[in-house]
Formats: sequence, C-alpha cells, structure tokens
Amino acid sequence: MDEIQALHDEHLHALWRFALTLTGGDRGRAEDVVQETLLRAWRSSAQLNGSHGATRAWLYTVARRLVIDDWRSARSRREVLRPDAPDTASVQDETDQVLQAWVVGDALRRLSVPHREVLVECFYGGCTTAEAARRLGIPEGTVKSRTHYALRALRLVLEEMGVQG
Repeated sequence: MDEIQALHDEHLHALWRFALTLTGGDRGRAEDVVQETLLRAWRSSAQLNGSHGATRAWLYTVARRLVIDDWRSARSRREVLRPDAPDTASVQDETDQVLQAWVVGDALRRLSVPHREVLVECFYGGCTTAEAARRLGIPEGTVKSRTHYALRALRLVLEEMGVQG
C-alpha cells in the first residue's frame, strides 16, 4: 500500500493536469480519468517498479487511452451518417509528441554526460560535426565516434525503458 501512496503523491498533480487537458477542462471527467488510472496502477503495481519517467509515461498512456475509449464510445452512441465528412487533417493531437519528448528526455538523462552533450548539440542544437566539436572543445572525429556510441547507448536505454521502436 505504501508503494501506491508514494505513486499517488509523486504523480497525482501532473496526472491531474494531464487529464484536465485531455478532457478539455471538464473537471468531472478528469477526476474519473485520474481515479480509473490510479486504480489500474494499483492493479498493475508490480509493473510500475521502474523509474520515475517510465511510471509517469505509463500513467499518461493509460489516461490517454481511457479518454480515447470514452470518446469513441460516446461518438458511436451519437454517430449519424453525413454525406460530407469533416476535414480531420486539420486537427492535431500533440499528446504523442509530448509523451515521446518526455520519454526521450528521460532516456537522455540516463546517458553519460559526454554522450548526452554530443547528442544535444548535433540533434537538438542542429550543429554540424565541426560546430559541435568547436562548442564542446573536442576533435571532430571524437564528435563522430561519440555520436555513434551515444545513439547505441540511447537505443539500449529506451529498450530498457520498454520503448519499442
């Protein structure tokens, strides 16, 4: 029970904000989503002995799926055939991008400092090998080899976190 209380205390506020965003500000629905998510976490507590980031990603995924399932079932109850379908291409769901960025950020924090620095400079900073070498104060060849090994290490960390690519 202490594990669930710790999970509740550590993630409740962030999960509440996330659920409130997913439900478009509907506090009642957000409360239901949080309650059901925590209930599922309690039922799956053996799976949640991982890192802070992996646990929160799991909670967010469960909450997002609950909202989607609720939306789909509500839509099916009120769905009517229309000759002109609305353009769904203009609607963007940034939830996946936010979750992906969060998981990758957590994985980057698990890398060694030299590996993290070279990946941040080259991929997030948009630097060329020469620019990264100059900024980091290391030879270009070192940037290339660190990038190679850093990507391998990042892939391993993501696999350890349960991310499938």
